[in-house]
Amino acid sequence: MERKKQILSALQKKIEEGLPIIATAAGAGLVARVEEKNGADLIVVYNSGRYRMNGIASIAGNLPIGDANQIVYDMGKNQILPMVKSTPVVAGIYGVDPTRDMERFFRELWEIGYRCVINFPTVGKLSGPIREELEQVGLGFETEVERLCMAAEMGFVTLAYCYNPGEAEFLAEAGIDIIVSHVGLTAGGDVGVKTAAPLDLAIEKTEAILSAAKRKKPDIIPLCHGGPIVSPEDVQRVLSETCAVGFVAASSIERLPIERGIGHTLNELKRVRK
Repeated sequence: MERKKQILSALQKKIEEGLPIIATAAGAGLVARVEEKNGADLIVVYNSGRYRMNGIASIAGNLPIGDANQIVYDMGKNQILPMVKSTPVVAGIYGVDPTRDMERFFRELWEIGYRCVINFPTVGKLSGPIREELEQVGLGFETEVERLCMAAEMGFVTLAYCYNPGEAEFLAEAGIDIIVSHVGLTAGGDVGVKTAAPLDLAIEKTEAILSAAKRKKPDIIPLCHGGPIVSPEDVQRVLSETCAVGFVAASSIERLPIERGIGHTLNELKRVRK
């Protein structure tokens, strides 16, 4: 629990100083190494990071095409954690996994160096008949939150993606440390969505989610993510117009900059002449 207190105290200090909290996704060891070197507050490992860094849309992380929990365990152990010296690393967990003893899995994550968890993949992203059926058979959002609470009791800092105000209140009442409003798949680039909600609507949705959580748990740390929130200018506007105090960068920190950087460098090389 001491490490958890240290992590949360460091984040609260940044908030008090008026500095943004920046959490960054890492789908490869080099990315994690650069992020730590340049001052990321948290480094997040998702199964989608593996797909993203292999040219596949991040939404693949929500599909039944791989063992999400095993992927995050393997990525952390073999690629990310060996490259990170002191920055807290967050494991994206599929909390309703019915094939695992989740308490044992959390112990395994702790042993290799993870100190935080976030609910990804999450049933919170689903709706309609499939969501209703998952809820009816005990594989729904309530179970997911129970697993986050289990991780909290074991000393992990808990982060949670959230898609609507009602579930934001539920997460806050459960004692989640950090809530992340999710306003959709990140737009842009080769494998991002081609259209996203206007930034004005994303800001409205972000505020609705985060303020609902803050009303229930005033000390919860509110971060924003997704959709049209891509550039530093976008983040500046969201932080200015909502209660968000930071940003979770995934595609916007590793996929889009790599796409742009490689494209620019290659085009410059093509201009070289003998």
